[in-house]
Amino acid sequence: MDHSSVIATIGPEPYTTRITAGGRHHVTADEPAGLGGADRGANPYELLLASLGACKTITLRMYADRKGWPLDGVSIAMRQDRVHAKDCADCDSADGLVHVIECELTLLGEDLTDEQRARLLEIADRCPVHKTLSGEIKIRSALAAAEDSEA
Repeated sequence: MDHSSVIATIGPEPYTTRITAGGRHHVTADEPAGLGGADRGANPYELLLASLGACKTITLRMYADRKGWPLDGVSIAMRQDRVHAKDCADCDSADGLVHVIECELTLLGEDLTDEQRARLLEIADRCPVHKTLSGEIKIRSALAAAEDSEA
């Protein structure tokens, strides 16, 4: 795999996972102790939300900088839940459970106008990770070629 890839590795102990991104950045994932893990890192859903939050904040920073807007910072509180599709007014599916991610943005900058704040909210929903998660996703898994153990 190339350097833009992510590699997740776990050993025999549950459930601490070492994640290497881009060949040089390291993150630890785990499950809470109550689920059998050692709570040494964020759980997989927290990492998913972290990716979305990072993308939204970076996108907003880039946009505000390009426009010369007085954005001093952004904080996004996020949570994800699964709700019954029948209880979700804006969901396409009518059956089963639907994942819902809620994002609450705090835009820092006393001189931001109401129009700028509204535009930044629109732009946050256009970040690449948001678009990816909102679109159709296909995940393809395959076994790596076995290494020649005699070489």
